[in-house]
Amino acid sequence: MDAALIAKCADPSLAPAIVEQFVAAVGSDDPLAVTVKADGRLVLIPKPRLPDEAMGVVMEYVGHAIVRVGITQFPAGVGLGEPSQLQPDMFDACANLRTGTGIFAKVARIVTKWYGRPTNSELLPQLVDDAIYAWKTGTFEGDNVFRANDPGGPTFFETRSEKAAESTDPVVPPKERQVASQAAEPDKATEAGMRIDLSRIGGHNYEALQLGHR
Repeated sequence: MDAALIAKCADPSLAPAIVEQFVAAVGSDDPLAVTVKADGRLVLIPKPRLPDEAMGVVMEYVGHAIVRVGITQFPAGVGLGEPSQLQPDMFDACANLRTGTGIFAKVARIVTKWYGRPTNSELLPQLVDDAIYAWKTGTFEGDNVFRANDPGGPTFFETRSEKAAESTDPVVPPKERQVASQAAEPDKATEAGMRIDLSRIGGHNYEALQLGHR
């Protein structure tokens, strides 16, 4: 990815190397990319050539299928209650990267907390892989990562989130530490591309369809 785009738009609690790995593992080179899955199956759709066309696809399928959008392929409608709240800026590369990495940073904090907020930076590749897998499946250790509260605290080993914890659990201040100089290469599991299997998601509730169940 373009380093300037990452510097300008990505969540600052994620190291640029991790942002690159995240987008390479789950994202798309096309800002207008729309991926639709219904009943666990990939729905073939015409490739959108304009933002209006991409938005039209989203509005056609949202509420009836899992719809992921843009360069980070975040679930359309995450945190929203009605399709009418969807905004076309989800297909702007900078806005999509900002939203997608913001959500991924929350997932990273969930994973980091589950690991006990470790200080051994050798665990970084495993934490990143687990966060990427949670993004693909929508769950981590049986909990929905898109519905879950942000626990606050460190994002991997990089920085502490400025967002206060939304849960009642106390946030343990992290010790000063440095991220590994270079994120490890993703293994084959994280290079699987965008055919995300959320087949266990059922029902037709709008938010549930967009965010998934356990």
